[in-house]
Amino acid sequence: MKPATLSLALAVLVLAAPLRAAEEWSLALPGWRYEFPRDHGNHPGFKTEWWYFTGNLRAADGRDFGYQLTFFRQGIIPLAERQPGRSRFVTPDLAFAHFAISDLSRGRFHFGQILARGAFGEAGFNDGARLAWIEDCSLTLQPDGSFRLVGRDGDRALDLILRSAKPPVFHGADGVSPKADGPGRASHYYSLTRLESSGTLTVEGKTHAVRGLSWFDHEWATNQLAAHQVGWDWFSLQFTDGTELMLFQLRTKDGGRDRWSGGTWIAADGTTTRIENADFTLEPLATWASPSGKGAYPIRWRVRIPKVGVDLTVKARMPDQELRLDPVAYWEGAIAAEGSHTGTGYLEMTGYTGRIVGLQAGEEN
Repeated sequence: MKPATLSLALAVLVLAAPLRAAEEWSLALPGWRYEFPRDHGNHPGFKTEWWYFTGNLRAADGRDFGYQLTFFRQGIIPLAERQPGRSRFVTPDLAFAHFAISDLSRGRFHFGQILARGAFGEAGFNDGARLAWIEDCSLTLQPDGSFRLVGRDGDRALDLILRSAKPPVFHGADGVSPKADGPGRASHYYSLTRLESSGTLTVEGKTHAVRGLSWFDHEWATNQLAAHQVGWDWFSLQFTDGTELMLFQLRTKDGGRDRWSGGTWIAADGTTTRIENADFTLEPLATWASPSGKGAYPIRWRVRIPKVGVDLTVKARMPDQELRLDPVAYWEGAIAAEGSHTGTGYLEMTGYTGRIVGLQAGEEN
């Protein structure tokens, strides 16, 4: 973990920066033509971007782990105003990462936030094969098209090679995933839904050789969410029959669900079916109370999507997988599914301990 003083310094830097109108940033609109490997990299014309990796891994001795490593970029200076030769202390983007390991066999959760200004190259995006890095965490595109994902924070470490077994999946309409009413209230959003993963994981002083499956989400956007939206529940599931599911619901202040909730069903052959809001139901079955005393998270759900034959019970592989960070707390953890399909995946839940705003939500300042 970086010292609290650095977190405070970065917060002051962001707050002191001039607020920028939405029109100074690009919007996620129809017509984007995805190209790879280009689009695995940075999109600095958009205000918010993240490279989001999660996975379920097993050690050679049978011990089970989950992990999350996410790189965030929050634009501060619009692309058109980034002048060559500007002082290295003027930060065009805020870079930070969240790194968590779920020791599922022992019921222990380790998490942290890593922040850096990048003034001396300690953080950045798009440096040749390096797509994103911050301190000792990095995402690198390998010559064979695989990824090397490295996370290090204190006594926790991860070093994986990730090879995609399927082509990219584009969510929404041709990769534009709407999140609210109005032009540009959306993200450019694709996933690699089945990454065969191998490498090492270190926790509590011991390094384990691990193998398993990972999931990669990449989104870039400006001003996705609306004022009446208070949080979301997001599921990624990899089933034993070779299919996958991405599903999310956007919760509203009145306790309802926004009409832009939805997802994508991925068949074993890689073909996709778009899931609309009317196509699915999510029913919370059990909750876990945060030790902060500020809220409770549903950790067991019934998921039904009749149009693709899905009727599942999804549950947390351990209850406490909450990242209690400053200034935000959210639940992000390993899950398992049984019912019409069996498998594992990840669940993210935000807004249960207070409305999530700013950097994580991709909202308007």
